[in-house]
Amino acid sequence: MKQDQTEKKRAAFHHVGCKVNSYEIEKMKQLLEHEGYEIVPFDSVADVYVINTCSVTAIADKKSRQMLRRARRRNPGAIVVAAGCYVQRQDINPEDLECDIILGNDMKHTIVEQLKQFQGLQKQVIARLDINRANEEYEDWTLSDTGDASSHTRAFIKIQDGCDQFCTYCTIPYLRGRTRSRSKKSIIEEIRRVTEDGYKEAVFTGIHISSYNDEGALLADLCHLIDAETDLKRLRLGSLEPRIVTEDFVKRISKLSCICPHFHLSLQSGSDSVIKRMNRGYTTEEFKRGVGLLREYFDNPAITCDVIAGFPGESEEEFEETKEFVRGIGFYEMHVFPYSKRAGTKAAAMTGQLSNRLKSQRAGELIELAHVMTQEYLDAWKGKNGEVLWEKCDIVDDKRCWSGYTREYIRLTTFSEENLENTITTVEI
Repeated sequence: MKQDQTEKKRAAFHHVGCKVNSYEIEKMKQLLEHEGYEIVPFDSVADVYVINTCSVTAIADKKSRQMLRRARRRNPGAIVVAAGCYVQRQDINPEDLECDIILGNDMKHTIVEQLKQFQGLQKQVIARLDINRANEEYEDWTLSDTGDASSHTRAFIKIQDGCDQFCTYCTIPYLRGRTRSRSKKSIIEEIRRVTEDGYKEAVFTGIHISSYNDEGALLADLCHLIDAETDLKRLRLGSLEPRIVTEDFVKRISKLSCICPHFHLSLQSGSDSVIKRMNRGYTTEEFKRGVGLLREYFDNPAITCDVIAGFPGESEEEFEETKEFVRGIGFYEMHVFPYSKRAGTKAAAMTGQLSNRLKSQRAGELIELAHVMTQEYLDAWKGKNGEVLWEKCDIVDDKRCWSGYTREYIRLTTFSEENLENTITTVEI
């Protein structure tokens, strides 16, 4: 039963890490809103703090612990909930965590139940499955409402969870479990709801969306269904594995009016020998071929990527191969991460571990190169027309300054006294 308005409790939320964590935190917010909680900013005094944690790198581990401590300090009497990948780790002692409730992956939908259990027991509650032995079905806990479209123009839609790739540096398959896909029907229903609420753009997110497969319907099939059966104006794909970028895939999605020509391909290295040690399953030549197909079927698409600097055993020659390769591709943006040693992974036991100083130095060189490539891509758009979805208004010199993104995810600004919020216009860049 929902609490009386006069007794309304306050809940604050924070997520560390990926868009999947962001999506899940929004769903947990809705669950507590339905239970009568008032949602307040994380830096406010609240009765419940929920942190959706991450463990993709050592830095993510550290941030997750910091946010738990911060919540405890902000209100020592509050209930602190730790959810997600960091607390899913079996090597983490629950007693060492500054929290009252632990919600592992595939248990976040039970947050209301766990809060009630803690309030009855007044001792730490642990709701954590052995994710690799859990039900292989997708945990679908979509609610009927999507939030306030007046403050959002882009909806994130989780379509998949888990990963079967087992890259040598990554713990995510052990923390998120094996790949499992959400039903086409559920995804279409949520997209219909968000478009009815005024959203014009949706972003597919998941741990490994390239492996999407619902009863034989693959990612390209799902995109076609969205284009045919909903009124969505824009569909942006999340991170893609290079191997999915075949001519058939690109040709099919290029025919869809809703697809945004913005493609994030998970590269990780531009050296074939490093890619092999990572167990990525493709070559630089295959990656390059996929980029060529995207540029053949789309007009100047935005190609972005991830790169890990300083993987174990990465020689100076291999690092130079990576720099030469990414420079030859000419990415719009490049997300660079120094290699982070993860306990239990094959890479952690590899010889040739590089110093933090060298990893940071190489990451810095790649970031500088990324800035150059970004500017080159932006310069190529000057004087051309771009379709912009306007999102936000700021006051600059007493004038209304609107900002928004093109289909390629280029951020543009313009001065206008008109209310452009959540409208799409074509402008000269």
